[in-house]
Amino acid sequence: MASYTEAVDTLQSLRQDIASINPDLQFSFRDSIEPVYRQFVALLLQPLPNVTVELNEIQATLPSEILLDQDFSTTTLQERLASADFPIIHLATHGQFSSKAENTFILAWDRAINVIELDEILQSRTTTTQTGIDLFVLSACQTATGDNRATLGLAGVAVKAGASSTLATLWSVSDRATASFMSQFYRELTQTNLTRSEALRHTQRTFLEKTEFQHPFFWAPYTLVGNWL
Repeated sequence: MASYTEAVDTLQSLRQDIASINPDLQFSFRDSIEPVYRQFVALLLQPLPNVTVELNEIQATLPSEILLDQDFSTTTLQERLASADFPIIHLATHGQFSSKAENTFILAWDRAINVIELDEILQSRTTTTQTGIDLFVLSACQTATGDNRATLGLAGVAVKAGASSTLATLWSVSDRATASFMSQFYRELTQTNLTRSEALRHTQRTFLEKTEFQHPFFWAPYTLVGNWL
């Protein structure tokens, strides 16, 4: 994530330099740079090699349709969410929280989908399908991070848009640990008579007691928003 941080710092410094030269240019510059900013940051995010492992292990536990790489485009995601009655939707990708809604996003193959667009996509599903989203999993960094403008960030938006529950993260997470965590979570959820909150707690306990990812950094960021049952 170092290159991402450097990119943000560079853009912020550039804004400050321009503002110090001519404060009148600050607002117009910000308006023009925000879309470029999102795509620039998205391009610098590192690949997630364990996403394929994560999705394949989930599919082995729960019958699933996988949209990977080029198939995970903004258009395809919109179309599948609007036309298919999936009770569980699992997105494994990059995520970012910002105090600006337009810079809070998840990353599809072709571009970033900001929180406003995600809300519109999920809202449109509620009008076109019979089955609601029972569980919406945002397997990405900072997807439950929020502030006084956006409580619980992307996860909060998903619940407001109609998802019964959202499993999301409070900070940046490890790609490899996340793949293992999600695989264990779905095993707990489908093979035992547990509620979602109990499945999450059992998974966290397993990580604490029996895996190489015992440090809370690896298992503590996952939180359930909405219906815990």
